[in-house]
Amino acid sequence: MNEIIGRKEEQELLDKLRQEESPVFLAIYGRRRVGKTYLVKSFFQEEFAFYCTGLFGGSTSRQLANFNGALASYSTLKEDLPLINDWFEAFRALIAVLAGRGEGRKVIFLDELSWMDTPKSEFIAALDFFWNSWASTRSDIFLIVCGSAASWMLNKLIMNKGGLYNRVTHRMQLTPFTLRETEAFLSAKKAVFTKYQLLKFYMIMGGIPFYLNDIDVEKSAIQNINDMAFGKNGKLRTDFYGVYSSLFKNEEQHISIVKALAKKSMGLTREEIATATKFSSGGTLTKVLVELEQSSFIRKYVAFGKKKYGVLYQLIDFYSLFYLKFIEGTSIDDTNTWINGIDDPSHRAWSGYAFELIGLTHIADIKRALKIDAIKTNTSCWVGEDNGRKAQIDLVIDRRDQVINLCEFKFSMNLYVMDKEVASNLSNKLSVFQGNTKTRKALLLTMITPNGLKENEHSRSVVHNQLTMDIFFGKEV
Repeated sequence: MNEIIGRKEEQELLDKLRQEESPVFLAIYGRRRVGKTYLVKSFFQEEFAFYCTGLFGGSTSRQLANFNGALASYSTLKEDLPLINDWFEAFRALIAVLAGRGEGRKVIFLDELSWMDTPKSEFIAALDFFWNSWASTRSDIFLIVCGSAASWMLNKLIMNKGGLYNRVTHRMQLTPFTLRETEAFLSAKKAVFTKYQLLKFYMIMGGIPFYLNDIDVEKSAIQNINDMAFGKNGKLRTDFYGVYSSLFKNEEQHISIVKALAKKSMGLTREEIATATKFSSGGTLTKVLVELEQSSFIRKYVAFGKKKYGVLYQLIDFYSLFYLKFIEGTSIDDTNTWINGIDDPSHRAWSGYAFELIGLTHIADIKRALKIDAIKTNTSCWVGEDNGRKAQIDLVIDRRDQVINLCEFKFSMNLYVMDKEVASNLSNKLSVFQGNTKTRKALLLTMITPNGLKENEHSRSVVHNQLTMDIFFGKEV
């Protein structure tokens, strides 16, 4: 059996649904390369009563031929299955195959569903027919559908307004590994990387198993990054445009927004995105932003102290950020790009933002470390000014207990040493935040660094508590 790293909640749900004595329609969605297919196939092994995956870019006839081949491999019927000419015939044939498999729970897995839904094929109508006319009346049916195109899964299936309305009984969004799961994944490969090296891997490729699996445990972290990102056939070099084209129609629109967001760490307003990409601020822009958000490439949030007019969109996909900063436009002849540029200012700037992004995607770990995970909070960032002084806060944790943690991320390979200038800058941030927001809550400055903060007179003057990268690796997977 293939080992499944992490995914405890997902496995518990799959096991619970497998044992139910009622029809189940489970929709699984998430970013491409995140491990949806691996999870389902590894969990169920050979238990499928039927399994078929869509063909990327395949015509309707090719999709039907592929489905027909899968029917033949799972059929226990003595007579040959008739050739199928449309999706209604395909699902009628599937009913016949499933009916011939006797008693017991029947797990049906339709993978990359959006690829089966070719133009004018009536695939959704046929799936509607299959579920409503037959499967939903059978207590032995467990239908799992999966897709990387999160927007398609949500709009065409989960929130379908037609015959499939409210028919999906359960949904599961599979997200990238956390740092904790990433460590467990690479440990299973017998890797002996330090936490700092694991942090660097995560800052480059996020918790995407497809990329993590390519890490060579016999090479150093720097060698791996150089090979994967700058080598001729490295996945990180070659995968960027393919990921977007496999998920979205007119992917150039999505990529243009991602490129604009990659230039502004805190994010952009809708109007700023429209200006940067030359989109009209209308329905098309809304659709593309929603699709990127649903596919976990960007997030939408409200800056502290703002309401609906303070909405910002921020790029949160580590791989996209790294690709656009360092890979795009480089020559395949320069195989030592990463090693030679390790001390460049651009590298240091990216490191700071990527480390901050780790904090923004692991807020639960930060709250747990601060022992405030049981307290209701709102998290955001903040930028503002007071009496001509400007300031920006990476992460604001606004607590119900009348306290606000202002979190400052500083990336450093060794202990971070605060000097007088940095201390003055942080003190100014606290003052500007207080003056701008007029908050009456207590303000606590929380420093978050990879390896800790060296205590000195400057750090003691402004820092209330500090956290290290260890908080992201603390609990068992």
